[in-house]
Amino acid sequence: MEKLMTAKELSQFLQLSESTVYKLASNREIPGVKIGDSWRFEPEEIKRLIRESSRMGKKQRDPVEKEGKEIGRTADKLRGNSQTRRDIVQNS
Repeated sequence: MEKLMTAKELSQFLQLSESTVYKLASNREIPGVKIGDSWRFEPEEIKRLIRESSRMGKKQRDPVEKEGKEIGRTADKLRGNSQTRRDIVQNS
């Protein structure tokens, strides 16, 4: 197992604000574990999420729901897209 990343390290890696990382983790939109008051993230799990979200975008599928959260929207957030495929189709 690789060294776990802090929220600050992950925010730098993903080029997101630290508060966005905390929000995504709290909403279970990115994999992480809370130890006491601190969040930790496995780099391989984050990379896997990014790879899977890239594949979802290429296949142009509707978002898949898991535990009430739309994985597709998480993927768009990680890729920096503010609009989801569903939003684009509805606005056409």
